[in-house]
Amino acid sequence: GVDRVGIHDAFFDLGGHSLKATQILSRLRQSFDVEVPLDRIFERPTVAGLAALIEECRQAGRNLPPIERIPRDPPPKLSFAQQRLWFLDQLEPSSAYNIPAAVRIRGDLDPAVVERCIAALVARHETLRTTFALIEGTPRQIVHPPEAWKIPVIRLDLSDLPEGEREQEAFAHAHAAAAKRFDLSEGPLLRVLLIRIDTSDHLLVLNMHHIVSDGWSLGVLIRELATLYPAGGDPSLLPPLPIQYADHAAWQRKVLAGETSDRLLAYWRKRLEGAPETLPLPTDKPRPAVQTFNGAVRLRRLAAPLLRQLEELSRQQEATLFMTLLAAFDVLLYRYSGASDIVVGTPISGRNRSEIEGLIGFFVNTLPLRADLSGNPPFTDLLRQVRERALEAYRHQDLPFERLIEALDLSRALSHSPLFQVMFILQNPLPPLEVPGLSFEPVPVESGGAKFDLTLSVAQGPHGN
Repeated sequence: GVDRVGIHDAFFDLGGHSLKATQILSRLRQSFDVEVPLDRIFERPTVAGLAALIEECRQAGRNLPPIERIPRDPPPKLSFAQQRLWFLDQLEPSSAYNIPAAVRIRGDLDPAVVERCIAALVARHETLRTTFALIEGTPRQIVHPPEAWKIPVIRLDLSDLPEGEREQEAFAHAHAAAAKRFDLSEGPLLRVLLIRIDTSDHLLVLNMHHIVSDGWSLGVLIRELATLYPAGGDPSLLPPLPIQYADHAAWQRKVLAGETSDRLLAYWRKRLEGAPETLPLPTDKPRPAVQTFNGAVRLRRLAAPLLRQLEELSRQQEATLFMTLLAAFDVLLYRYSGASDIVVGTPISGRNRSEIEGLIGFFVNTLPLRADLSGNPPFTDLLRQVRERALEAYRHQDLPFERLIEALDLSRALSHSPLFQVMFILQNPLPPLEVPGLSFEPVPVESGGAKFDLTLSVAQGPHGN
C-alpha cells in the first residue's frame, strides 16, 4: 500500500498494470463521460498527465453509447465469444472450457448458509441460470427465472476417513468435479461441491463453463459469496446490478456494426498479414487430425528475488511485468521452434466499463501478439518491440477474436487452434478474503484439459514468489 500519491508519481512505478489501468479507464468514463484509450495511460502515467489527457479526449469527442437493458423475449443472441464456444461445443464437447476454482475454508462453516449464498448469487446473475438453444437456425441465450432454477450444493463428508487420507481424497474428488463436462442445452453451467475434510476444514469447489464465465468472474463469485456469508446469505447486502450479460452482448453487436468494426479490422489485418498459421514446436507425437483438448498442468515456483529483478528491468525499460515476461517467452519459443515470426495469444479482461465489472459472464477477449525475432535482436530491443505492439493491441482490443478469425478467412483445420497455438497469461491473484471466523485460501485444481498446444500461466503467490 501507498500512503500518499503525488500528481507526478508514475502509475506503473506504484505497482500498476494493464488490468488496473483498465479499471481506471472505467472510472474516468463514469466520472468525466470521456473515452480514454488504454495505451494512452502508458504515455501519461501520472495524475497530472491524465488530467491533460482527459481534456484532449473530451475535445476529440469520441464516446460510445451506454449499455441499455433489452427484452428477454425473444431470447437474446449470443455474444461473439459465446457463439464461437457454442460452435466448438457442437463439434467436440470437452472439459477444456471448464473454469474451475477451489477454496480451502478453515473455521466453523455452516453448509446451509453456503447454500443460501449460492441461491442468492444465482438469482443475482442471469448467466448462472442461462442455457443455450438453437432457435430457427440461430443459437440463443435462454435465461431461466430464479424461482425455477436451483443449483444444488453437493455435500461430501470425508471426516470419517483416516486423517492421512482425507486431503488426498478431497483433491481427487475436486479434480474429478473440475473435469466433468457440461451440457450447454440442459445446464446448469455452474456446479458447486462442498467437501468436509474435518469439523473446521472444508474444500469448496466451484466449476463454471467458459461460455458463461471467465477468470474475472470467478473472483466476482468468490468475493460476493464471502460478502453474503456473514449475513446468512441476505442478498440486500449487494448493490443491484444495472445490467446483465445479455444486455452487454446486444450492445457489443450494435457497437461493432459499421465503421468501428471496419477500423479495428483494418489494424489487425495489417498487423497479422503474412503471419504463420502454426508454430512448429517439437512435439513427441504427431498432431492428431482432430484436436482432442487432452492436457495436463506442470507447476514450477520462481524465487521472489528473481521476480524483483524482473520488475526492476521492467521499470528501467518503461514496460510492465507482463511485457517483460512475454518477451522472454517469445525467446524461449524461438529457441525451441526455430521460428522467428511468432504469434502468441493472450487474454485481456474486456471489462473496460464500470457497469460490467461486477458481472459474471464471458467478457474476456484474446489478443494475438506477434513478435519478430529475425536477426537475433538484443533482448532490450525485443522488449521495446513487444511493448509497442502490446500498446497497439490494447488500443484495438475491442474487436472480438471470433470476428477477427472470420475476417482473416484462415484455412479451416480441426487439428489446431486458428492463428496461434500458444497462450501466455499473467494472472492477477485474488485479494485476501476476510470473513469473521473463517479463513479462505485459493488452491489449484485442474480440469484435465488444454485449449492450446502450450499455455504459460504466471501468477504471483502470497509470499512474492
